[in-house]
Amino acid sequence: MTRNQIFIILISCIAFYHSALAQTGSITGRVYNEVNNEPIPFANVIIENTQMGEVTDEDGKFRIDNIKPGIYNLTISFLGYQTAYLNEVQVGSAATVELDIAMVEESALLDQVVLNTNRIEKSEESPVSKQTIGVTEIFRNPGGNRDISRVVQILPGVATTLAFRNDLIVRGGAPNENRFYLDGIEIPNINHFATQGSSGGPVGMINVNFIRNVDFYSGAFPANRGNTMSSLMEFEQITGSREKFGGSFMIGSSDIGLTLNGPTGKNSSFILSARRSYLQFLFEALKLPFLPTYNDFQYKHFFEIDDKNQLIITGIGAIDNFELNEGVNDGETDQETIDRNNYILGNLPVNEQWNYAIGANWKHFSKNSFQNVVVSRNHLNNSAIKYKNNIEIPANLLLDYESEEIETKIRLESTKKKNRWTWNIGGGLQDVIYKNSTFREYVVNGEVELLNFESKINFQKYELFTQLSHAFISDRLTLSLGIRTDANNYSDEMSNMLEQLSPRFSASYQFTEKFAASLNVGRYFQLPAYTVMGFRDNDGNLVNKENKITYIQSDHIVGGVEYNPTKYSKITVEGFYKKYDNYPFLLNDSISLANLGGDFGVIGNEPAKSISEGRSYGVELFMQQKLSSSIYGLLSYTFVRSEFQDKNGDFIASSWDNRHILNITAGKKFNKDWELGIRFRYLGGAPYTPDNVELSMQKEIWDVSGFGIPDYDLLNTKRNSISHGLDARIDKRWFFKKWSLNAYLDVQNIYNYESVGKPFLDVVRDENGDPVTDPNNPGSYLPREFENTAGTILPSIGIMIDF
Repeated sequence: MTRNQIFIILISCIAFYHSALAQTGSITGRVYNEVNNEPIPFANVIIENTQMGEVTDEDGKFRIDNIKPGIYNLTISFLGYQTAYLNEVQVGSAATVELDIAMVEESALLDQVVLNTNRIEKSEESPVSKQTIGVTEIFRNPGGNRDISRVVQILPGVATTLAFRNDLIVRGGAPNENRFYLDGIEIPNINHFATQGSSGGPVGMINVNFIRNVDFYSGAFPANRGNTMSSLMEFEQITGSREKFGGSFMIGSSDIGLTLNGPTGKNSSFILSARRSYLQFLFEALKLPFLPTYNDFQYKHFFEIDDKNQLIITGIGAIDNFELNEGVNDGETDQETIDRNNYILGNLPVNEQWNYAIGANWKHFSKNSFQNVVVSRNHLNNSAIKYKNNIEIPANLLLDYESEEIETKIRLESTKKKNRWTWNIGGGLQDVIYKNSTFREYVVNGEVELLNFESKINFQKYELFTQLSHAFISDRLTLSLGIRTDANNYSDEMSNMLEQLSPRFSASYQFTEKFAASLNVGRYFQLPAYTVMGFRDNDGNLVNKENKITYIQSDHIVGGVEYNPTKYSKITVEGFYKKYDNYPFLLNDSISLANLGGDFGVIGNEPAKSISEGRSYGVELFMQQKLSSSIYGLLSYTFVRSEFQDKNGDFIASSWDNRHILNITAGKKFNKDWELGIRFRYLGGAPYTPDNVELSMQKEIWDVSGFGIPDYDLLNTKRNSISHGLDARIDKRWFFKKWSLNAYLDVQNIYNYESVGKPFLDVVRDENGDPVTDPNNPGSYLPREFENTAGTILPSIGIMIDF
């Protein structure tokens, strides 16, 4: 019996025995002042479009019972505070929904009319280029498979690559220009099988059962977040239940997971998850030449020490293995499929990777301010090995790579709010250890070379930042000015904090309660990848330190308008311009590092100089209808140009110059807890560099590389085809007395569109699979190309049980 048949029988049985008695859920929580944590008694907590609500007690607490399971919007109000809104709160029968609701004290006088009644909140520091995604939006996103990296691809300015990867290409920037924070604690990557020196990978590692919401910034970064040039993602996690033990069990087409949570004392709770993939079995059944396996773990412990002190301890980790399916051609008769599999097997290394990040965030509340002390440590271990023809003998060794990245961090900051002023100030210190052991035969400037070195660097990074915001004219006008500086003791070129001063300024004006305009200008710095900084030659010299590698600089200007037709909808239009300086320019290939990062492996492990310049610019349209009754929808369109200098100093299209990006998502909730969502996606073709066929076919070259050598004299002169697809998702929920079940069917690429990428360059092979010599050139092999297509119908089913 197949997995699908078992799944259908299981759901049918559940439906047959499902009780006709209505089940109910509860919402409980606490309403408090966001600055000093003081409870707000007698606040009104209303469930919209119902007759249900409650008033908080003297401790700011409330409880609403007998709620029919479903998704609700909440309104929280109290005289002297800005009305708070919570969108799409999922109420079930398995566990009580527990909410901590922070309210902002009203700055205007009571007899003044405050215009900012929008449902879509605006940040003082970042009034443009910021979107918030709720957990229900992540769960139901068609084609997203509960993967946050895929879900954010529906937002304006966000593109990805054609391959099955989660690379985030934001406003024409490279995938290594993104940063991630989990409850204020920085985590270096959010994907399994991460590309070292970049940030992408094929599968997300964050458990969305932990997530309350995600703030996504594509610009206008606040001063207390550094080392980013394209995007910033802030994940706010839920806290474990303080009432009882519970959890959830999930099984899908590619993995299985368990989440547990509950109280650990009167004022503390935990949430813990583990997930294990069986993707290797699916790939083996699909006759794919590689077999990935991933495992991840996530943990959060919340302590309310007293009324003025809170502590969060959180961690995330992953163990990934990537093996070759050397029996993939057993029983295969199609010669083109055999050749494609052999090509992939000949190029992919065996890869093992593990990583973790763990940290603590202590928060202290004062009268008009709060302070945070954040300490954390993250560690990446990445190894790869490759033998010629996959025959594991010393003479065939082509690649033996092992690297570690270890960061230990502390950050202190204070935020004060009083009389319409908000002031944030702080600083941080990081200790960095980077190790690299590389044995590699590769092609440089048409010659085969051997790279063999051991490297270890240890240096410290330091940061200072402050930002001041103020609201004027009855909160119509908000201005924010921030400044930040970063430096380190790796080299003299990066040790002077004055040379990395990064000011930023934001302004927002609310013309009416439905229409506002905003502007941001800023300068941002990012450290080159550790792979660049730790690279050595065969004599042990830190080549790129001698080349005076330094921080990458990016200057942004963003402007936009926002119109809110209703309290559940918004329309925004934004224009942006980004200018890059001091990007690492790779000396072996004579290209900017900004063109790399959208594939597996390691980038930046070679000589470079900080001499590359680039620019990206474009316009975005975003239209959103939040779930108010039974429908929701979203449309985002981006026109973007991304250009970097080639070796002649001319600006040409970068690898991320997709130009047109369109996403349309719509959904409807039906009776009896059915829900349908659809998504259409369109991505313009990105440029690529054709291969130098003559050079690639030389026997001494091909025997080492096994793939085409790009002709960088023709950098990005070709383009992939456009890519588009239609995804759909159907959810059905059942609610029982002490547990609930959600079953889903998610189908990606319904009409089976295949996009065409850069063709594979291979050699002609004889019946034994050996390369055939070119009869007209005995020193070369005969070339052949075959099509590189991406895209297939990909259905997935799964169940989630909450208890």
